[in-house]
Amino acid sequence: MAEKRVILVGCGNMGRAMLEGWLDAGRLKPRQVEVVEPADALRERAAALGVNVHAVADGLPPSGDAIVILAVKPQVIVTVAESYRGFAQAGATFVSIAAGTQVAALEGALGAGTPVIRCMPNTPAAIGKGMMVVYANGQVAPSTLDEVTLLLSASGMVETIDDEELMHAVTAVSGSGPAYLFHFIECLTGAGEKAGLPKETAAKLAMQTAYGAASLAAASDDPPSRLREQVTSPNGTTAAALGVLMGPMGKLVAQAVEAARKRSEELGR
Repeated sequence: MAEKRVILVGCGNMGRAMLEGWLDAGRLKPRQVEVVEPADALRERAAALGVNVHAVADGLPPSGDAIVILAVKPQVIVTVAESYRGFAQAGATFVSIAAGTQVAALEGALGAGTPVIRCMPNTPAAIGKGMMVVYANGQVAPSTLDEVTLLLSASGMVETIDDEELMHAVTAVSGSGPAYLFHFIECLTGAGEKAGLPKETAAKLAMQTAYGAASLAAASDDPPSRLREQVTSPNGTTAAALGVLMGPMGKLVAQAVEAARKRSEELGR
């Protein structure tokens, strides 16, 4: 990426994971990044990566060619954003990774006409396997959106949507989705133990099976439904298990996604 200046506001788990991805992939050089992080320990960890660090935003000269990435919690993002109105007035583009916080709320904090991009990442971004979905308001230049997409792609796949309301569904599917998979691995491990396997063996079987199946689904040209059919022999063991799972699981997953979507809407009000 060209010598664009990036201001990373917040360097907790997600912010640091994204920062490491940008640097490791060569998307940014350390000298291009300014990290603003009030917590001493987190700021020191960021400094160890060679980037410039600050406890507060005071003293950072605003510039219109900067990308300001707000990697803070939804409960404080509007208040934090207000500290960067000078950047907004200079023409900087803002990227928010806060769940539920709408573009209108950020425009209210930064000023009407501010270029704002919303991004919903998920935790696998920490190992470069994330799913990032972005929405940009009408003030974001296409070239800047391309730059931000390239930056985010260091942490995984990037998808763009044109309707901000779909961010609630995105949050429910990919944002919260890793927790659903983690819980399934927990359940499969517990079921293995109940069936008589030693705890460590059950955990290893469950983990590797989930990892291998997901990797196969990602690499295969066949849809998951076809891959499922290939594993399922008529009247076999898998068919017996799916006879228990298929009806209830589909209903439960739909209910879970809907509950998460509704909660995302509530957080955005």
